[in-house]
Amino acid sequence: MIDIYLGFKFAFSYFTLLPVNFKETDDLSKAAVIKSMLFFLPFVGLVLGILTIILLNLTSNLTWLGLIISAVFYMVLYGFLHTEAVIDVSDALFAKHSGKDAYQIIKEPTVGAMGLLFGVSFIILKIAVLVYAFELNLYMQFVAVIMFSRFALLLNIKLFDAHEGSKFIHLLKDNISFLFLTVVFILYGLIGFSLISYQIILVLFTVILVSFSVVKVLKEKLGFVNGDILGTSLEISELIGLFIVIICF
Repeated sequence: MIDIYLGFKFAFSYFTLLPVNFKETDDLSKAAVIKSMLFFLPFVGLVLGILTIILLNLTSNLTWLGLIISAVFYMVLYGFLHTEAVIDVSDALFAKHSGKDAYQIIKEPTVGAMGLLFGVSFIILKIAVLVYAFELNLYMQFVAVIMFSRFALLLNIKLFDAHEGSKFIHLLKDNISFLFLTVVFILYGLIGFSLISYQIILVLFTVILVSFSVVKVLKEKLGFVNGDILGTSLEISELIGLFIVIICF
């Protein structure tokens, strides 16, 4: 039970900015803790979505300003962790075109001009899509998209072999089985169904397909998969997933 609890805390400490504390004696490298962390990853999306909706309601009297604040708040909640990945991948793609080592570029702490431009453009676009979805009151659809973008992350970790330097991803992959994915899919699928009924089918199909396609394309272009590529797949799947939701619902 303690390992499940530690995994629960680990998921929120690693993938969000929510305050989580650990004792020095807590062993987060245990297989049971890692499995628990992975199991709760889609739940992280669910919680971030709920917190964003709460802020939306608290700022409803601010009209469009409240919508923008809430959209930015969602991205702040996960510390722009995945958004930063978009910047690094953009730099790596252009470095690859110039004949440079894309992996070395993607690991550099500095940001190139193209990464900055693409990063800013993506943030503006994502905030715009989030605000428009909120204006249409697509709250539950929003929660479903960000929950299953994180499930798609688990699926991609299992399906793709990461670069040898991505040791943490290898550790995660070793603790994901297809049985585990099936259980997680069924559980969160039921939660998604309770939120938006049969609309969950479209959300699932869109988010998983887009996420998988992004990783596949980037792997072909860069020659490897790492955390930045996985983070980029999450961001793009959320963006396109929300766009499809806006069009269809």
